[in-house]
Amino acid sequence: LPQNLSQTPVLRELLKEAKMSGTAVKIESPELSMEPQLIKLDQPGPLTLAMYQFLTEMQETKKGVVTPKELFAQVCKKAIRFKGYQQQDSHELLRYLLDGMRAEE
Repeated sequence: LPQNLSQTPVLRELLKEAKMSGTAVKIESPELSMEPQLIKLDQPGPLTLAMYQFLTEMQETKKGVVTPKELFAQVCKKAIRFKGYQQQDSHELLRYLLDGMRAEE
């Protein structure tokens, strides 16, 4: 799941912009023929910051192994059901992650 998200350029760019409070982001989608939208971002919350830090570390690390410890801790704060080490559905985790980040907006 994190590897897939790290290969989503739009998400990486938005998170890069979102880490700076008061930033305005222009969203364009020529494929959808929609008008460009300018969105002013508030101070990012802890889950959003953890996601940004994790994706940045995945892109920049030379170690080859990256542990999503802080990101996982922030997800568990939003959805306690993921706490522990039992097997979980990745689609459900993605939904909680993205919903949690959206709730911090």
